[in-house]
Amino acid sequence: MQAAHTVLLVRPARFGYNAETALTNHFQQTLTGLDAGAAQRQALAEFDAAVAALRAGGIEVLVFDDTAAPAKPDAVFPNNWLSLHADGRALLYPMCAPSRRAERRPDILAALGRRFQLRDIIDLSHHEAAGRYLEGTGSIIFDHEQRVAYAALSPRTDAGLFAEVCALLGYRPVAFHAVDAQGQAIYHTNVMMCLAPGVAVVCLASLREAAERAAVVAALEAGGRSILDITPAQVACFAGNMLALQPAEGRPVMVLSQSAHDALMPAQHAQLARHCTLLPLRIPTIETLGGGSARCMLAEVWLPLA
Repeated sequence: MQAAHTVLLVRPARFGYNAETALTNHFQQTLTGLDAGAAQRQALAEFDAAVAALRAGGIEVLVFDDTAAPAKPDAVFPNNWLSLHADGRALLYPMCAPSRRAERRPDILAALGRRFQLRDIIDLSHHEAAGRYLEGTGSIIFDHEQRVAYAALSPRTDAGLFAEVCALLGYRPVAFHAVDAQGQAIYHTNVMMCLAPGVAVVCLASLREAAERAAVVAALEAGGRSILDITPAQVACFAGNMLALQPAEGRPVMVLSQSAHDALMPAQHAQLARHCTLLPLRIPTIETLGGGSARCMLAEVWLPLA
């Protein structure tokens, strides 16, 4: 299965623009005239509406509250510190920004362990001391059906550590370099690539190296997916930052932001609609200040039930 039934979200307590992460995340922008209190209120309203929309779409949503101290402005993006696998393993990842490292929460793992089979926790955070980072399913796009993993290398995605994690989990690594319209390294793979049942969304123009681009296309097509090629301008609107999920009943849904939805062309909407139902979320404050979108808010729960 490529689409999970259950997702984990973290309700932010002190959301805001993080100048430290903006050094490597060129998608982040400030909002003039919006103070910290207003940003938090708007982010909470967007978060709560997103949870309601996901649940209305038939997705099981586990919500954990962020803790107020220490301040964690990016806590709403839990997929960067945690991945939860169908064999009962959890991986904790090394984070580039020191301000994000407190997002790794033992209490969340303990709560998951009471409901699911959590047989092993593999903590990779010690690699931070050596300056090696790999930020979860922001850095890694897993093709669970084909046992292939994709990663755009960047300051937040170490090539050697990516290969080590793939070996640990039994996935074939496909690493490449991806840049935005300004030629800057794209900070996370999941802003320019998404895998769903039957379709792969990817910005091929961001892969400037012909050999890498050919390798990515070959791997995607070997999995039987059609390729939906998005433009760098659409990437800037987070059109690559989507996640396919499987409701309790019916066909898969593709979760994306409203800005991503609006950036797609009619033919692209039609191509996606052949495989899943689109579920757009209105999260403009979270996207703009946080530099991450709908997929970044969702940590898939593949763990078996206890």
